[in-house]
Amino acid sequence: MTRLLLVEDNDLIRDMLARRLATRGYEVLLAADGSEALAQALADAPDLILLDLTLPVIDGWEAARRLKAEATTRGIPIVALSAHAMAADRERALAAGCDAYETKPINFPRLLGLMERLLNRAPEPG
Repeated sequence: MTRLLLVEDNDLIRDMLARRLATRGYEVLLAADGSEALAQALADAPDLILLDLTLPVIDGWEAARRLKAEATTRGIPIVALSAHAMAADRERALAAGCDAYETKPINFPRLLGLMERLLNRAPEPG
């Protein structure tokens, strides 16, 4: 079963996304802030991370940078989730190490397609 780490500080969004992903057959791990996300990713090695960018403790941009700097987590695809829809926000997320960017409100079918592309991509060299 594919294991996802969903990092979202909004309880309603986290619950809704977790339930929808679980009904699609994903095992969903949860974190409510960037610090929890780092600990959970290191401990449980998810296959993909859905990362809200506006988080308490450690924001999503910094969490992404730290995850990509760590040898054990750098290969995990990260999808940034944000209510910010400006091109500069997308570029900032990608520069921090996120592999993709999705705006809120979440278009669930589009998110699922993006996740599947990232999960099925060929391994990167090196």
